[in-house]
Amino acid sequence: MAKKQTGIGRQIGGQSVREDFNDLRAVIHYTKAAHELGLWASERILIDRFFPNKRARLLEAGCGAGRVSVALAESGYTRLSAFDFSEELLAQAQGLVHERKLTRRVTLFFADATRLASSPALRDAISGLAGKSEPDSQTPTNAATTGAHFDGALFLFNGLMQIPLRRNRRRALRQLAAVCRPGAPLLFTTHDRDDSPEERALWRLEATRWARGQQDPILREFGDRYYEDVDIGRTFMHLPTRTEILADLKATGWAHEYDAMRRNISRESRQVREFSDECRFWVARVCNQ
Repeated sequence: MAKKQTGIGRQIGGQSVREDFNDLRAVIHYTKAAHELGLWASERILIDRFFPNKRARLLEAGCGAGRVSVALAESGYTRLSAFDFSEELLAQAQGLVHERKLTRRVTLFFADATRLASSPALRDAISGLAGKSEPDSQTPTNAATTGAHFDGALFLFNGLMQIPLRRNRRRALRQLAAVCRPGAPLLFTTHDRDDSPEERALWRLEATRWARGQQDPILREFGDRYYEDVDIGRTFMHLPTRTEILADLKATGWAHEYDAMRRNISRESRQVREFSDECRFWVARVCNQ
């Protein structure tokens, strides 16, 4: 796909990212993946490993058009909540959930990951989960008072890294920790700008630009990229190092448990490789309070 720098004049912020995800090109792209692609082989392997209880209360952040939550519901998970801050993508997810007759298994709501714990829509979703209680639920009986309503969370396809500014990404991690029980796992992905010789060479050049003050003025932090694809519109992405993510987890109430590059977990289909570049999978757990 052809990619080029955008002509946007203002610095990247949450509102511009939200506008990009509401762009018709992005909506079509992610909706097609939700209908046709489903879970990647690597995602399925790690979900089976770290989320074995299909009656656990799971929360998906940045659900987009529903690719992951719909696939999980169709594979037997029964108490899923999922949110996004793109109204257009969320509408597509709602349509897919109704089309596949999964409304008893998936609750969708609008929310911003950086303000999740105070979201009225989250409270409504939790109220709905109360009616789906299972006798063997892992959720502690004092969840209503502690706020620890979920047994695990997912933030896949680099969604966390599409939040501008490190302080905001850390805020999102804290918000997710606040609504999950102690010990609950979080599965998410990032890129890794140290992963290959090509990436390291590219970022050495970029570091020189930043040192000289010659970086793209719309970018906020070293590691940011913002480009336009003729097929899917504009995309913001922060590319971290492994050290950066380990520090972010430690600072936000998560204990690192696992990480690996996707290629070391499973060989993906051609369709998945065309949809997504190489990425690093992470698993962390909420620290005991």
